[in-house]
Amino acid sequence: MATAVTTESVESKLFAALKEMGAEGEVTREATFEQLDVDSLDLVELAQVVEDEFGVELGGDDVKDLQTVGEAVDLVVAKAA
Repeated sequence: MATAVTTESVESKLFAALKEMGAEGEVTREATFEQLDVDSLDLVELAQVVEDEFGVELGGDDVKDLQTVGEAVDLVVAKAA
């Protein structure tokens, strides 16, 4: 069963997933994926986490222009609405 999609729940899950992936530095909404050393393969993995946890499907076009963790959180919340 998918977790309720709130900004807080998405932040919590994405922050944890990024840390598990070995993101470099502090994971915050303002952190860029470049600063965290998160590459395109990591973003694909993150998109899978989002789909599994929240039932929100993110395609390549959805994630290709994301720069910050906050943008990813906002995208997931918006697509779930």
